[in-house]
Amino acid sequence: MTNSFDIVVVGCGGGPSEDNLSSYLLKAADATWEDGIVALEAGSGIGALTRLLELHPDVFASESSEPQADVQITTAADVYSRIRCYLVTHAHLDHVNGLVLSAGSVQGPAKLVHGAKRTLEGVASIFSGEIWPKLASWEDAEVPGSSLLLSSLPSEDAYTSVARDISVRMVPISHGQNDGVPYPCTAFFVRNDPSNREFLFFGDVEPDSVSSEPKNLEIWRAAAPKIPETLSAIFIECSWPSGRADDILYGHLSPEHLAQELTALALEVVSSRQRSRSQGHSNGARKKKRRNAESLPSLRGALDGLRVYIIHCKDDIQKAYDKPIHEVIAGQVRELVEAKGLGAEIIAVEQGMHITI
Repeated sequence: MTNSFDIVVVGCGGGPSEDNLSSYLLKAADATWEDGIVALEAGSGIGALTRLLELHPDVFASESSEPQADVQITTAADVYSRIRCYLVTHAHLDHVNGLVLSAGSVQGPAKLVHGAKRTLEGVASIFSGEIWPKLASWEDAEVPGSSLLLSSLPSEDAYTSVARDISVRMVPISHGQNDGVPYPCTAFFVRNDPSNREFLFFGDVEPDSVSSEPKNLEIWRAAAPKIPETLSAIFIECSWPSGRADDILYGHLSPEHLAQELTALALEVVSSRQRSRSQGHSNGARKKKRRNAESLPSLRGALDGLRVYIIHCKDDIQKAYDKPIHEVIAGQVRELVEAKGLGAEIIAVEQGMHITI
């Protein structure tokens, strides 16, 4: 199957180390980086990107056989000048720090920042002149000299074009509480328009089982009919290692809860396939069956062909583990998923990875 996306991982951690925070650069697979880059989150920025280019100087090189088919991209400034827009899931610093610090420091036209209106209001508050200079304004009320133009995405089911051949659908998720009120966050279905293939990217998210406003199940229902032919990759956080108590999740997932969420997705996938098969049957009356433990469908292999990328792992600053924390957490998730026989491939995302989907 032909690839639809190229993704470079500038940062993938959940803090507190500021040099590896959520930050992903992507393009359509058949485009060049010179055609324009979509920045998915913007936690780590120029510093992390500079180090990445020192370690992997060819990460943004053209794959074309034509000589000089792509302009040479060798510095972080080169990369940032080609960013056409940002997609931001929420306004916490570990997701927007790079966007803020780079504003006004790189060349090129003003860059669009897409997200939910409340998220963008949070971003706008940073550029008030008190925390950071007034370098951002709303797209429909652009202020001369703005480096960033804030553009809220619609909350309905529609996809919005954000770059060449790339559209996104934004969906709400829950990220814990703020002063006793649910703190909203978002996930994005990111689609390659010509191929119609897509991936699902979560911002910070808590499990439905502990949320006062559970929203994950609706996302699983939207994703299920597309797996794995249309949607073959999910990027989802798992901030804590196994054993984290529910009352100190702080709006995040642990391996046990992520395994529960993937089980819920598997059930929706099986149910969707059953509904599709039933559409081929006669339109005669069907007997309704009461679902019980014995009639629940088998979930074995339900997520075959799906890659689940584990992101936003909190740094092990106490050095409690003898392996990198993202490998520890991904291994714990993998063990739970394999025990359930769901079939998904669990992948620990690492800073500097080049991912093709």
